[in-house]
Amino acid sequence: MINAINILKEAQKSCCAIGQFNVSNLEILKAVLNAARNLKSPVIIGTSEGEREFIGRRQIVKLIEAYREESQIPVILNADHTKSFEEIKKVIDAGYSAVHFDGSELPFKENIKITKEVMEYAKSRDENILVEGELGYLRGGSNIHKAVEIKEEDMTKPDEAMEFVKETGIDSLAVVIGNVHGIVRGGNPELDLARLAEIKNAVGKTFLVLHGGSGISEKDIQEAIKIGIVKININTELRVAYAGALKNFLSVKPEETTPYKIFPDVISAIQKITEEKIKLFGLPVVGRRKN
Repeated sequence: MINAINILKEAQKSCCAIGQFNVSNLEILKAVLNAARNLKSPVIIGTSEGEREFIGRRQIVKLIEAYREESQIPVILNADHTKSFEEIKKVIDAGYSAVHFDGSELPFKENIKITKEVMEYAKSRDENILVEGELGYLRGGSNIHKAVEIKEEDMTKPDEAMEFVKETGIDSLAVVIGNVHGIVRGGNPELDLARLAEIKNAVGKTFLVLHGGSGISEKDIQEAIKIGIVKININTELRVAYAGALKNFLSVKPEETTPYKIFPDVISAIQKITEEKIKLFGLPVVGRRKN
């Protein structure tokens, strides 16, 4: 199995972040992998519970394995926002190289308990499996919003982050610092970078993850990387590009019915965004903290 932990360690040392790009079908997967190949960059493929139910757990594992063999590009497959221990077991047994247990809606102590069980199960199967936990309530969804209310109580608390990491031993922690799922019309809220710095100081070298990367300003992205974010998730921007390119093609050629003639424009649109994000996440940031 690919060593996902070492890839994120290298990202820390290289002062950059690895992008996770969620997929739910072959066209999006092909676009993201094309981008990774073009830029010779490691990449994380994410599938939510709904996405992997649609595409198939074992099916996506085999597609990723075939791509790795062909391209020699490091590709991590992550089970994104997994809500139950039973589903965690299924994706690990299917061959996923990373898992994200999202217990953010649970009471704090219960989140710790189940995340620790996830960690123990994953490492018993393969010590190289990357385990991600989550603290804080991430609002929104993978679409375009008029507005999203962010509440203070939703944010990740540095003292709880310290306890959570100590008790669970997780490899990475998804934080809520003003980020939201989806894109907000008029611009996404600014990140609370001071809070992020406090969290970083509290958790040490534990990898920090930023969900809801779509719509966040380039400045905030770069500042977050400078402070310590090493993994950034993108989904909504890919879906918007998919829908837009497909609608545009069919408006010009409404009589076309052949999929391999329809989808190249869709793939190109998603690939372009993916390459832009990989470059953004990989830009050297002057004055980043020393690891």
